[in-house]
Amino acid sequence: MALNVISNFAADVAHRSLMQSDSAMTDSLAKLSAGTRVVSAKDDAASMAIGSRLAAEVNALQQAQVNAGQAVSMLQVADGAMARVNDILLRMKTLAVQAGSGQLSSTERGMLDTEYQQLLAEVNRIAQATQFNGNQLVNGSIVVDRSSATAFAISQGVQDIVFSGAHTITTDPTISYNTAGSFTCTTADGTYTGSLPAGSNDGTSMTTGTVVTLTSAGLSTKIDLVINTAFSVNTTRANGTLALSGSSTQSFTYKVGTGTSPTADEITVTLNSISANALALGTTNVTTTANADAASSAITVAIDTLNKARALVGASQNRLDFASANIATTTENTEAARSNLMDLDIASEMSTFTSKQILVQAGVAMLAQANRTPEMLLKLFQ
Repeated sequence: MALNVISNFAADVAHRSLMQSDSAMTDSLAKLSAGTRVVSAKDDAASMAIGSRLAAEVNALQQAQVNAGQAVSMLQVADGAMARVNDILLRMKTLAVQAGSGQLSSTERGMLDTEYQQLLAEVNRIAQATQFNGNQLVNGSIVVDRSSATAFAISQGVQDIVFSGAHTITTDPTISYNTAGSFTCTTADGTYTGSLPAGSNDGTSMTTGTVVTLTSAGLSTKIDLVINTAFSVNTTRANGTLALSGSSTQSFTYKVGTGTSPTADEITVTLNSISANALALGTTNVTTTANADAASSAITVAIDTLNKARALVGASQNRLDFASANIATTTENTEAARSNLMDLDIASEMSTFTSKQILVQAGVAMLAQANRTPEMLLKLFQ
């Protein structure tokens, strides 16, 4: 090769090698900084795609495990309520047996029945008050029957219509209901309107205790309609009444997988109502010997019914515990698979980085030497 001063081939070669080494060192530094061997698609497009899907799966599995844990907590709340109702039934059984004995007069049985009825009321209160995140658990459900419309009268004395504020009530109000889910209540004060919660008027389930608030323009007073048994659940009503149907069960579906399959990714748990009516105790009393004996038999059946409901809750809790453990194992294995694809071998990459760093330093030194070659040719002119 001829010696010249116009072109510096050696410097060009040194510069190209230096740029390659610098680029490789930069890539290695990026991987070390990120802790992953796939920083961009150019590093390994297939691994990047698989790793992204596995990362999404891991995140979803972690949330599914949280769902399973919250489901167990929900069932624990229900089981706690059932345990207290069981305690009440044991006391009611004692009262029924005591009232069935002939040494008592009607006066003493009346005293016993006072406690008995209070305990029945407490059973209903527990059933209605047991909630988890606003969802009633052991009070069954109510479905709106849209076939009824027009107007009906309801007594202002029942617990299911509540007047708030300074109302002028001289007669029972008239309440009309249409198939769109809207109520209109006419009182001496004026006309109040309100609607069922969104989605409830199409026949879907809603729990007892759903409140519809009726308001009137220009008035600070309001009326709350509480959807309960006073609206005649599960009974035949004449035209012009609001008809509701009820269920003694309430179902909850928990997402314990990352897909949408009802069998593979969801667990559905049905909770039975523990209200007095659901336990067939709603009309029992201990005012007479015969009634006390009938109540005693009914309570025995109710205890069995309650225990079956608790057994279902316990079985569901155990299933959810196993599901949670399986999710934890799956999460661990999925994370290991993602790690094999995406995580960086720090020791290996550090060796690569050191090698490239040395090459860069050597390239800089050689480029400096190559740039001095033309200066050495100038000595030929001397």
